[in-house]
This record gives sequence, C-alpha cells and structure tokens, in this order.
Amino acid sequence: MSYIKRRQFLQFAGSALAAAGFSQLDIMRQSQEYGKVLAQSTPRKLALLVGINEYINNIPPLGGCEQDVLLQRELLIHRFGFKDADILPLIGKQATRQGILQAFNEHLIKQAKPGDVVVFHFSGHGSLVQDKDRDTPDKLNSTLVPVDSSLPENGGVVLDIMGHTLFMLMYALQTDNVTMVLDSCHSGGAKRGRFRVRSRSGGSDFLPSPAEFEEQRKWLAKTGLSQQDFIKKRRQNVAKGTVITAVKRDQFAMDGQFSGFDAGVFTYALTQYLWQKTANESLTTTFSNVNQSAKKIAWEQRGGLDKEPEIESNLKPNQNKLIYFSPVKTIPAEAVVTGVSGAPPNSNIELWLGGIEAQSLEGFNEKSILNIIDAKGEAAGQVQIESRQGLNAKARLVSATKVQPAPGTLLQESIRTIPKNLTLKIGLDETLLDSAAIKQAQQALQTIPRVEAVTGQQETHYVLGRMSKTQHEQLQRRVANLPAVGSIGLFTSTLDAIVATSFGKSDETVSAAVTRLQPQLKSLLAGRVVRYILGNAATSRVNINVKMIVADSKKVLGQAFTARGIGKNTGASQPNKPVTLSDSGIPKLPVGMKVAFQIQNNETVPLYVSILSIDSSGKMDVIFPFDWSSSEGDALIQPGKQLLIPESGANNSTLQVSEPQGFSEALIIASTSPLRDSLRVLQTLAASRGVAGKRSFIPAVTGDEFLNLTDSLIDDLDRTTRGPSTGNTPLASDVRGIDVNKVATMSIPFEVTKLV
Repeated sequence: MSYIKRRQFLQFAGSALAAAGFSQLDIMRQSQEYGKVLAQSTPRKLALLVGINEYINNIPPLGGCEQDVLLQRELLIHRFGFKDADILPLIGKQATRQGILQAFNEHLIKQAKPGDVVVFHFSGHGSLVQDKDRDTPDKLNSTLVPVDSSLPENGGVVLDIMGHTLFMLMYALQTDNVTMVLDSCHSGGAKRGRFRVRSRSGGSDFLPSPAEFEEQRKWLAKTGLSQQDFIKKRRQNVAKGTVITAVKRDQFAMDGQFSGFDAGVFTYALTQYLWQKTANESLTTTFSNVNQSAKKIAWEQRGGLDKEPEIESNLKPNQNKLIYFSPVKTIPAEAVVTGVSGAPPNSNIELWLGGIEAQSLEGFNEKSILNIIDAKGEAAGQVQIESRQGLNAKARLVSATKVQPAPGTLLQESIRTIPKNLTLKIGLDETLLDSAAIKQAQQALQTIPRVEAVTGQQETHYVLGRMSKTQHEQLQRRVANLPAVGSIGLFTSTLDAIVATSFGKSDETVSAAVTRLQPQLKSLLAGRVVRYILGNAATSRVNINVKMIVADSKKVLGQAFTARGIGKNTGASQPNKPVTLSDSGIPKLPVGMKVAFQIQNNETVPLYVSILSIDSSGKMDVIFPFDWSSSEGDALIQPGKQLLIPESGANNSTLQVSEPQGFSEALIIASTSPLRDSLRVLQTLAASRGVAGKRSFIPAVTGDEFLNLTDSLIDDLDRTTRGPSTGNTPLASDVRGIDVNKVATMSIPFEVTKLV
C-alpha cells in the first residue's frame, strides 16, 4: 500500500509575493519536537548530483541544470553536514548514460550501508518512452535524458534511463534513507515563452534501448527480485525513501532567469528555503512550507502558474522523517564562507549566497553588508561585498570581529544596498513579433528612461508581443476577458498570462502601442523597485505582525511577520497561521469583498508604517497612512499596540477588493524612523485627488507619480539605515541601504476574482 503516493505537498501556482513569515511559522512550533534529532548521527551521507546544460545529437540546450548541482552541493555540505568527498557531481559530458549508471553503482550502491543517507539529484531533460508493461494509462514510462541520448526525427530507439531502471537502482541500495530529486519534466517542447523547458520530445514512437532492459535484468539477478515482483512493486510505490519531482507528469519544469545566473525554478526554491530553516521539521511539513518559497520564485519569474511539485514515498504516516533523512543546522543563513586568502584584516573572502531570496539578490552587489555569525547565532563581525557573479561573491572584513571567517562560517544579512538605476527589462519575442516590429519596438522603448528592450535568452520581466491565434487559444482557459487576436500588449515572461489592461486595438502599430503603454511601463518599473526592497521578512529583526482579514468576520486571509523579529525576547506571542481561501494558499478574493488590516507592533519602540497595494496592471493604491491633515505621527504605531485599518466606524472606512482581476499584493513597510519624504509626496498626491485634509485612501497612483513615491520611500529607508546605531559599517554615498535592524518590508499576496 502507498501511504503518501502522489500526494501533492506543493502548490506551485504563480502568485504575488508570499509573506516569508508563513514558511517560518511551523518551523518555530516544531523546534522542540525535532530537537532530539540533532543529537543523532548518521554513519555516512552520500550524494550523486547530475546536471546537463549542453546536449549533443540535436537535443535543445538548457541553462540552469549545472547551477542546480552547485545549489545542492553547497546546501548539503553547509546545512546538512555532508562531506565534500562524499558528494559526486556529474556535469555536462560526464553525465552519459553509462556514466550515470556507473556512478550510481560505484558511489551509492557499493558504498551505502544500512542507516546511511543517500541523495540523488538530476537536473536536465526528461522524456517519455514506450512501456511494454503498460504501468500507466498512456502506456508510457518517464525517463531521464543523459547527455549522449538522441532526438530521432521520426521516433526510434533512444539512450534514455527509464523510470523502471531508477526503481531498480533505488531498490538495490542497502539503506532506506534515500531521497531522489528530479528537476525535469516530460511534457515536450523546448521553450515556453522565453524560458527553456526541461523536456525532450518523447512518446509512443520513442523506444528504450536494449541496453536498458539488460540493465534491469542485471539488477533483478543481483537483488533476487522476480520480473513479476518487480512490476508489482513499482506499480505500488517507489522503491525506497522518497522521490521528489519538480512538477506533475503533464506540466513544465523550467529554467529560471535570476540575477546573473540560470537555475531550475524548483531546485532554487527548495534550496533557498532550506538555508533559512531554523529547526528540524517533518518531511511533510517541509514540503508544505517550501510552497511559500516556490510561490515567490514563480512570481519573480512572472509565470509558472500551473506548477505542482509532487512527492512519492513509502513512508508510513507515523514515520515523521526529515528532509534528506538528515538534521539541518538550526542557525539560518543567507551566505557561507567558501574560501579565505591573505591575513586579517586584509583577507580576501569568497562567499556563496545560496540563502538569499531570488528577488533580493540584486541588493547584494558591491557595498552590501553581511554579519559573521558565531556558534550561538549572534553577530560577531561584518564583511562587505566587493563584487558578485551569480551566487558567488568576493568580500572583505570591515569591522573588528570575534570570529575570524573560515570556510563554513555562516553569514546573515545586515544591510542590502539598492542600485539607483534599476531597470525594467521588456522582452521582444520573435514568436510574437516579426523582425520589423521588433526593430520598431526597440526604437520606441529606448526613449523611455530605465526601460530596456531585450531579445534572446536574456533575463526579462515582461514580454511585449502581439496576441496570436495560438496564444489566444492557450490562454482562454485561464485568463478572463482576453484581448482580440492581433492586439499588442504585455505578457508574463513565460507567456502564461497577460498584464491586465495592457492590450490595445487589433490594428494598432507597435510604435503606437509603446507610446500608449509608457505610463503603465513606468508603473511596472516602480512596482519592481518596491518589490526589490521587499523580502526581508525572513531576515528583519523588527518585530511586527500584519494580518489581512475579512472586515466583517475577522477571518484571517493572509499574514506577514518577521520570523527573526518575533524570535527576540520581547514577550510577544507568535502569530497564528492564516486561514486561506484557496488550495494553493493564496486567498482568492472576489471583487467587492470588504477587507481590513491588523498591524501589531511588538517592538519596544514606535514604528512608522505604510501599506500599499499593487494590482495586476501595475497600478498602486495607498492604503495607509490616510490622514492627510496630520503630521508624520499619523503613520506611527506605539510599542505593544495594535492598529486596525480602516478603523471600525470611521468615515471613509470601507476597503473593498476592486478590479482588475489577477494577482495583487499588499506591501507593508515598517521603519523605526519617520518616512518623511514619502509622506510629503503622499500629501501632494492627496491634494491632486481632492482628499487633502481628509481621512481617505489614495487610489490609482501610476506612472511618474508612482516612480516619484518609490524613490522617496527608498530615500526614507536609506536615511533610517544611516541613522544612529551601533556596530554598523558606514555606507558610501553612492548607494542606498536597508538595515534589517531598523526596517521590515513584507508582502501579503491575493488573487482578485470576479464577483460571485
């Protein structure tokens, strides 16, 4: 009997940014339950990590698979206690069919003893081949595509590794503590929008090689398993341990484009979350919480709306095993020292930034600051980043330190720096625009400050394109009120959705479309800048808790809080887990629903708070502060106090969900110092909307107004960072900083749906 077979623990639906506090909540509550696990030791921990970017024999290349190997390697070493010598990477040309099978045998099967921990990770193309045993309704077996497999034009024999073979390899292991992570898919197609899909074409016309059946017969003989039992067992369950797949069988696993590197969207979500764990959780709880990290990645990639990672396991319900069957170091980290050269204080320090959230990576370029963490999790010095390439960075010591950095030393965020000229990258997809239209779009877009036109496989935030008949048919099932075929507008990067209100008439020229879209592009740029500073809920030490509730019933729809903030000894209670209205954990709110926000200041000092909302079109509403006749004190929440927004019974107190439909988010910014520049801009906006001197929200802030407000907000946060403090390294004048001890920036996502 299968106990967890095909159970979906992750809902990889694309959404707005999830509050990082969600994923930390259950961790804190389970710390005592799994505390004893840390004292247990495993005789040995072995890993085989396979990643293939460049294929031969006409198989389309990928971009992030080899990076996945690095992500897993650093995670296993620095968070789960694997030894470098016990991790075998197979990269590119090394990952032949025979190379993978031999490595699995030599490195894992021959070395692993009962009770040992084994991890096998594969990032690359997946496919499907004919299955003579017909285990599935479609009579196909999923495969892994090694580097030396092929893509026959009209079908035929391929050198894939069948799922049946992987079953036998797992079965041959002497230990039950086995984890297999497969970041690939079997849905076909080389691209999805501007993203590479990890699937080579396959199906009933593709046949496994005779060598594959010979490999299976070899292991049947070695294990003493009959052919009949082999078929029976694999139809019942996985061979041992757990098998984790990035997506369901009919979905797309994709490379994601991040700040300076590509990686598997799922692998990056998984590894980044595990860097932030503060206690040992059950396997099921871990995967439930990884959901939140996955949503953030999906949102940043502007697509991936139908991704649902899965887990299969032969564990019984009462077997609350840990992820990778191994305890994690309970001090969370954003980075780790991987190398040190030279004598202090002039040491050159190499860092791995695997614990930093995807949306925040650009904040960890030159001049950002990280704290050196001692064995108790306390700051014991600082380093400043001098350069970064992908997840690798070079840094130097910038303050006296109680702990000299050495390979394996953990680091936590102190101050991230904000580039002054962040840009919005608009992709021009050749499948949506012809060459003449692309040239026109490039010329028109270059006239808009801080907006870039990009082509090819470069990182992009949105795609400018024409609605084709094919695209219209694909989107019909998921997107309401689709624009006409032939109209020009903005798509998400994966082409899975459109940007609300961005499409014009079907006979519009590209140049005219760009002119029409200019205010919306500026709004989207401003939203990118705001989101860029968000995401420190997992790292901020400001103690604040925010709930979005149904105004009438007080039912919690979503929640954001600072995980490290509530861990401080302030006597504040931990927040409650929110009740959500959708299976994915993202509340679906109908147009017209009345909502409110509860803000709890658990600090010992007053906090200045702002709440903004950004809808699916890029338009922003100012929810709080809302008293435009008062001073900066209107945004102030006293220590230990709670504020309800809108206030019960107050004038103009109705806060309703409004059009357009799609994913939106509420943005919460809390600071220990006044947000003076932002307040002055908001007062000007209030006057322009006719609500000066009144208690009212400010709706529909767009274009240059939105950009101006965004710049003012970052200036305020930078001023707070540079204020009186102890132990902080002075910042240079050419950057703006955000200090985790003084600022908290969070988000609560929701999806606007039609009125029921």
